Amino acid sequence: MILAIDMGNTNIVIGCIDDTKTYFVERLSTDKSKTALEYAVSFKTVLELYGIKNEELDGAIISSVVPPLTNVLSEAVNKIIGKRPLVVGPGLKTGLNIHMDNPKQVGSDLIVDAVAGIAEYGAPLIIIDMGTATTISMIDSAKNYVGGVIMPGLRLSMDALASGAAQLYKVSLEKPSTVIGKNTSDCMKSGLVMGNAACIDGMLDRFMEEMGLEATVVATGGIANIVIPLCKHNIIIDDTLLLKGLKIIYDKNRK
Repeated sequence: MILAIDMGNTNIVIGCIDDTKTYFVERLSTDKSKTALEYAVSFKTVLELYGIKNEELDGAIISSVVPPLTNVLSEAVNKIIGKRPLVVGPGLKTGLNIHMDNPKQVGSDLIVDAVAGIAEYGAPLIIIDMGTATTISMIDSAKNYVGGVIMPGLRLSMDALASGAAQLYKVSLEKPSTVIGKNTSDCMKSGLVMGNAACIDGMLDRFMEEMGLEATVVATGGIANIVIPLCKHNIIIDDTLLLKGLKIIYDKNRK
């Protein structure tokens, strides 16, 4: 069993996984002010909640899109299990062919998603990851990562509305009762949630039209369960996609 951690701008996804199953998936808040010890305490608490002992962990792997915290998390993991985790980045084998202008600019989370998606669902494949940003990645029939899009995430959009418009405020992110809202709150819910669903449907149509093919579509991320069921396309929701990808990359690089 390994400890797999994905650090995003808003949340840190943490879980334990082995060759047979995922034992748990939890989310902690990303906090740039926390020390390695504070993160170590948080991780240890989560492991204890699920009855997982340090000696049961063979190792750990981290993907991170927050460079200032990558070493902090690495040190935190080392304090818990006494082993330095692998960190997804240059020098680590992924097996993924990236056909981008600058492959080094592709986020480690997108690489991990793609590795897991190809292994689990084959290709061609479109992967939607809904976090601070919503990303849509395209994997072609030859299993190459050929590109994608980056859009503001659902919560980021809501924060922008609430901070930029004097009469608007934060609302609960949930399915509105109707598309056409009758009050400010419902209008915002529809615009945010239904608007995101419509945007994703539209982007999927354009992806497949541009590629000239039909593709399997998989979604992951903390917001996916809110938005994806409202999409018209057939989209698989896989909450453990990132952890599966981290396990695959860990195995490729295990000494």
